[in-house]
Amino acid sequence: MINKELMEKVIKKALAEDIGTGDITTQSTIPYDNMVSGQLLAKEAGVLCGIEVAQTAFALVDKDIVFQANFQDGDLINKGDIIAELSGRAASVLTAERTALNFIQHLSGIATRTHEAVEKIKDTKAKIIDTRKTTPGLRVFEKYAVKTGGGSNHRFNLADGILIKDNHIKAAGSITAAITAARANAPHTLKIEVEVESLEQIKEALAAKTDIIMLDNMDIPTMHEAVALINGQAQVEASGNMDKKDLSAVASTGVDFISIGALTHSIKALDISLDLE
Repeated sequence: MINKELMEKVIKKALAEDIGTGDITTQSTIPYDNMVSGQLLAKEAGVLCGIEVAQTAFALVDKDIVFQANFQDGDLINKGDIIAELSGRAASVLTAERTALNFIQHLSGIATRTHEAVEKIKDTKAKIIDTRKTTPGLRVFEKYAVKTGGGSNHRFNLADGILIKDNHIKAAGSITAAITAARANAPHTLKIEVEVESLEQIKEALAAKTDIIMLDNMDIPTMHEAVALINGQAQVEASGNMDKKDLSAVASTGVDFISIGALTHSIKALDISLDLE
């Protein structure tokens, strides 16, 4: 679950951004004491995520809005399903509508895309993981959505682990120099992962005793060779445009993880609407 204090903080910022100095359309057309009821309706099938976020958005605008969820995060929903029912002041419901929908549509889109990826490799040992390619300010929300869809999380931030990428290697001078410096200067509890682009770099990373090797933008035959070369001496992550590759073929190479930045940075929102009665 998302920490409630953090969730409310992020939603309040989103509401302030959307409402500005006031919902002038609603204020000028709807009497304050008009009451309405309605429902959050699924317009397409997918994996639900963000129901509590949506409920909180309505509650932060008006605590008297009654919100009854019919599904929970992680549930598979179908087109036509009534996700939730709500009632309250029309002005409050309309003011909160877009922010609530933005969150639940976006997070459900991430959860749905993740679920699709996980299903493609469910008969293998590989795990689908996300990246740090997230919307600024929404990382905790988006990584929660990945987990809701059945995926796993990579680093939440730069303090979570050592990931030596191509620019670190260039700045340090070599893979060996970077790994050696990391072992000397970082806490012993942190694993060291290094990004490689060739079999020669894999040999250097293994000699330096890295914990995880990230195969960057390798084709399937080269991945097979890489996994065979590593031979259990380190965990293996496949990365680089994985959303455009055959995930079952990638998993069949024997990698432990498949990281997909597109799970969070290039996602289609799930179509969910608010229909008032």
